[in-house]
Amino acid sequence: MATQSFTSDGYTLYPSPRNVHRVVFEFQVFVPHPYALIDLPSYGLAGRHSLFSACRTADGKMGQLVTFEQDADRQRFEDRFVPD
Repeated sequence: MATQSFTSDGYTLYPSPRNVHRVVFEFQVFVPHPYALIDLPSYGLAGRHSLFSACRTADGKMGQLVTFEQDADRQRFEDRFVPD
């Protein structure tokens, strides 16, 4: 059964079935590449995190929203993420 979408802070979100934590955390990065493969465990993050397919409501741009419990993890992701 497909997971239902929901709206949060300017995005329509579709949770990833691989999420361990189905929470939208405080620190967020919008990745405007809807088909990029993002393997969050490979980043060696210290805190909890989650990944959502996302539609930004301001402009209808599709992508992915990565959320983090810790700001240091957000920074680590931004420093290391390189879309293919």
